Amino acid sequence: MIDARALVSPEARLAPDVVVGPFAVIGPGVEIGPGCTVGAHAMIERDTRLGARNVVHQFASLGSSPQDKSYKGEPTRLEIGDDNVFREFCTVNRGTSKDQGVTRIGNGNLFMSYAHVAHDCVVGDKVVLANLATLGGHVQVGDWVIMAGFSGVHQFCRIGAHAFIANNAAVTRDVPPYVMAVGQPAVPHSVNSEGLKRRGFTPEQIRNIRNAFRTLYREDRKLEDALGELRGVAGEQPEIAAFVSFIDAATRSLVR
Repeated sequence: MIDARALVSPEARLAPDVVVGPFAVIGPGVEIGPGCTVGAHAMIERDTRLGARNVVHQFASLGSSPQDKSYKGEPTRLEIGDDNVFREFCTVNRGTSKDQGVTRIGNGNLFMSYAHVAHDCVVGDKVVLANLATLGGHVQVGDWVIMAGFSGVHQFCRIGAHAFIANNAAVTRDVPPYVMAVGQPAVPHSVNSEGLKRRGFTPEQIRNIRNAFRTLYREDRKLEDALGELRGVAGEQPEIAAFVSFIDAATRSLVR
C-alpha cells in the first residue's frame, strides 16, 4: 500500500492499510491510523499523529515546524483526529513550547486548498476552512464553524461553535457562537440561521439565538448589562447558555 517512490522514515508507524502515494515524505515519530490515504508529494513531518480515515491530498504539508521566530527546535506535536480531509497545498504546523506544545485538530473537518492552521491552534469538529482561509497562532475554533475563502483570524482569537466567517473577513477579536462575521476588521452581521437549520436547531431555538444576538448587538447596551439579561434566560435555553459561557470565558474583546 506504500508506493516504492515514497520516503517513509523507519521511525514512523503506519497502520497496515494506509495508502501512501508516490514521492510522499513521512518523517520520524509520525503515526498514521487505519484507513488513511496520503497523496503524491504530500509531506507529513515529525511527531505528527493522525487518527483513522484521514485523507491527505497531494502537496499538502502537515506537522512542519511553527512559523515563529522564537522557536528553537523544541519537541512539539501535531495531533489530528479522525475523518479529516486536507486538500492540495494545505499547511498545518506543530505547536510551540510557549503554549501547550501541540496543535490539535478534531474530527470530520475539511481544509480546502491553501488553507493554513498555524502553531498551537485548537480546531474542533466538522469545521470547514475554504480556500486560502488562515488561522494565526493560538487560535481556537469551535465545532461546525465555517470560514469562507480568503478569510483570516488574528492570533489568540476564539471562534465560537456554529459561527460563520464571511469571505475576505479579517477577524481581530473573538466571535461568539452562532454569529456571522463580515468585513475588515470583522464585525457581527447576523445569526448563522441557515447553518443552524441544517444542523437540526428548531425554529424556537433559532428565534432564541436571534433574540440573544439582538440583546447583545442591536439594543445599544453595555456588555455587562446585555450579559445580565442573557444569563437570566440561559437556564431555560441551553443554546443561550453556550452563548453566555463563551463570552464569560473571554480574555480578549468581542467583535462589536
